[in-house]
Amino acid sequence: MSIAVTYSEEDTQHVARELAQTMRAGEVLLLSGDLGAGKTTFVRGLAEGLGLAPDVVSSPTFALVHEYRGGRLALYHADLYRLDSSAAEDLGLEELGVRDGILVIEWPDRLAHELPGARTVTIDTVNEHTRRITVVGYSIR
Repeated sequence: MSIAVTYSEEDTQHVARELAQTMRAGEVLLLSGDLGAGKTTFVRGLAEGLGLAPDVVSSPTFALVHEYRGGRLALYHADLYRLDSSAAEDLGLEELGVRDGILVIEWPDRLAHELPGARTVTIDTVNEHTRRITVVGYSIR
């Protein structure tokens, strides 16, 4: 487990860029944090770390899953905030990213089942600008 404290959006993106350097195709990140904690900011950093343009990343709240290509790996970004666990089950998220990219799932508590082997990333809001980011490698959520 590793913990980083960040003091700006740029710091948060830096932590994510560093994590992206360690990721390989087929990996899954379960990304948790309150509304406004910086989950999408974190995904922008992941995108940049994978060689993708970070400014194209947006919250997929209404589209459910966004796919970004053109970097070292494809990035699949899912947001389950508006779903209950039965609806999340029907998305087939396990099939995304297994061959050519990584899958990041925001609000993983909506999943109906665990995803063995996923890394868990939690972003805690300390104050308006400060975040505590905890990354647990290869654990079951």
